[in-house]
Amino acid sequence: MESMKVVILCGGKGTRAYPFTEYLPKVMMPVNGTPILIHLMRLYAAQGFKDFVLAAGHRKEMLVDYFEGRQLDWKVEIVDTGDDADTGDRIFRCGAHVGDRFMATYGDGLGNLNLHDLLAAHQRSGAMATLTTVPLRSQYGLVVFDEQQRVQRFEEKPLVRDYWINAGFFVFERRALLEWKGHNLEQEVLPEFARRGKLFVNQHQGFWKSMDTSKDQQELERLCAGATPPWLAPLPSATDAGEARGANHVA
Repeated sequence: MESMKVVILCGGKGTRAYPFTEYLPKVMMPVNGTPILIHLMRLYAAQGFKDFVLAAGHRKEMLVDYFEGRQLDWKVEIVDTGDDADTGDRIFRCGAHVGDRFMATYGDGLGNLNLHDLLAAHQRSGAMATLTTVPLRSQYGLVVFDEQQRVQRFEEKPLVRDYWINAGFFVFERRALLEWKGHNLEQEVLPEFARRGKLFVNQHQGFWKSMDTSKDQQELERLCAGATPPWLAPLPSATDAGEARGANHVA
């Protein structure tokens, strides 16, 4: 476990977070004064995964400057995967820097995943690749009313529990890179593995949030106001959570 590499996608331009990302990589956007990348690395390190490969690109020099000379209890390797590389290309280009099995994730999502449960699920399935899914959260509030059109209540951005989305937090076999097809991870690489029955999911019922916009950044800042951020809260166990029921659709 200690030698398992964790590849983090750090090279995107983060156009939805413009203008902040004109000057710095999206992963360096601060949450409570600390880059979201560091929050993410702490999440992994707290569970024993401390060997990181940062798939850099846009404003790579800021990653180099940040980690140079910094004393951390982690191994950090920065790989230049190209300014304009797509998500699948970035992981593929880190192939020479990983072992027979490795983890990977986006650099802008935080969740209180039990990474050992994720790894165990991957091993049980015999998958070439496993991705973490979370219930879809509506970006809109719902108005709930009765048959007489009388409003009963409002539900602010509810979870749509019958539909599941890709939250990242992947496990890959290195041999998957030999069958890698396409440039975009979400639109080409993963669908191809799915078509061939080699992609599995691990369902996460706990906290997860991505930082796509400055509004998301502000919400993560607010969540840091408590003693323990929710992505470092006690980890949900697959045994405790039980099996998810109902129709499961990955969006």
